[in-house]
Amino acid sequence: MRYSLNLKLKREKIFFGPGVYHLLAGIVETESINRAAKQMGMSYNKAWRILNQAEKELGFNLVEKNVGGSNGGGTIVTPAGKQFMEKFLRFQKIMYKEADKHFNDIFDVFIEGGSGNDEGTI
Repeated sequence: MRYSLNLKLKREKIFFGPGVYHLLAGIVETESINRAAKQMGMSYNKAWRILNQAEKELGFNLVEKNVGGSNGGGTIVTPAGKQFMEKFLRFQKIMYKEADKHFNDIFDVFIEGGSGNDEGTI
């Protein structure tokens, strides 16, 4: 028996979770919202909507877009965006560690063939 958790941050609405984290990680890797969105099977417009909503809720920019030029444009994750990603991942790891401990303590007699979460971390 295992469990599954999905960490999401919200104010009035959910604005940050594993999907936004993965989108930002893709932008770090590719320096392109378009390429990061395609890697996730997401449209460019949806990626921008998700990022704009998260930025609105957070009150700071997660990404910075560089317009055109001879090498084309690109997008980078801001230092504040990278810091937020690190804190999200850190909180998720703590959450899973505590959940694993309590899960194992509570369900110990029912666990066969392993325990813990199916998710790991992002």
